[in-house]
Amino acid sequence: MKKYKVTLIPGDGTGPEIVEIVKRVISAIGTSIDWEEVEAGECAIEKYNTPLPAEVLDSIRRTKVALKGPITTPIGTGFRSVNVALRQELGLYACLRPCKIYDGVKTEFKNVDLVVVRENMEDLYCGVEFEPKSDVARYIIERSNKKIHPDAAISIKPISVFGTQRIARFAFEYAKKNNRKKVTSITKANIMKFTDGLFYQVCREVAKNYPEIEYEERLIDNMCMQLVQKPQMYDVLLLPNLYGDIVSDLCAGLVGGLGVAPGANFGDEYAVFEAVHGSAPKYKGMNKVNPVALLLSAKLMLEHLGETESAVRLEKAISKVIKENKVVTYDLGGSAKNYEMADEIIKNL
Repeated sequence: MKKYKVTLIPGDGTGPEIVEIVKRVISAIGTSIDWEEVEAGECAIEKYNTPLPAEVLDSIRRTKVALKGPITTPIGTGFRSVNVALRQELGLYACLRPCKIYDGVKTEFKNVDLVVVRENMEDLYCGVEFEPKSDVARYIIERSNKKIHPDAAISIKPISVFGTQRIARFAFEYAKKNNRKKVTSITKANIMKFTDGLFYQVCREVAKNYPEIEYEERLIDNMCMQLVQKPQMYDVLLLPNLYGDIVSDLCAGLVGGLGVAPGANFGDEYAVFEAVHGSAPKYKGMNKVNPVALLLSAKLMLEHLGETESAVRLEKAISKVIKENKVVTYDLGGSAKNYEMADEIIKNL
């Protein structure tokens, strides 16, 4: 049996308890993983004086694969984001967020099976910002030929040909490999004609190399409306960073919430798998938080490792437990503890 080395980041809040559940379920499947556990997030600050110690990055560079529990990011001040820093340091330019309805999950919709492909490295999330009245902010305001108030903070939105080409290729290659029929590129190019306009231009060129896959474009505001009216019309959604972040949460809402929304981040060398939801510190130690999102993220990880059969078994077991709706967590309409739901999933592997 092949043994895999994988970096494990338990995270903050409810992260450690959910990570333990995932470890137990994967062990029950029979996939042999040697977990290399490292600390990141609030739990690492006191010990390392940073939420992202160097040993975390070193570990992922060794193993090339990581499973990460949710990490708390302070709002407004302090370290920008462990998640963003991981993506930028490791070149994880593609964020993959499948959003699929499982029978038994309470939702107003039916037959939704979307995949959000979000560019991870560019756009406003680059964090190129300048404080009000700073030299750079004043310089930009004075030379912009726009009516910008002199006490404005300034953010810069870079979108490049290179970055757009590789995320577009990722989306089309994913569609091709997974028998998806359509890729929809989404921006606000009618207003941001250079940045978002460039995103469209490059996506159109990449699409020409995949004639078997339908390509279309939508404006972000119109797309949000269409997703809550007729999400069944869409398949793979391709977006720049900020829009992708927002739309992925919207799509998670279509299929029942963040508790069933997995995520993965890919680069040319490394891959990090994580649930979309946050650390939910108020539920820490209560064993209430649904483990499905991180379990489905682990399913994506198993696929990445080449353990396709194990990934299929895991998803089928999760789907069956949700559909039976007998041993599920509170957000799925039940009263089970998350470890009890995990036991039920293991029984169905």
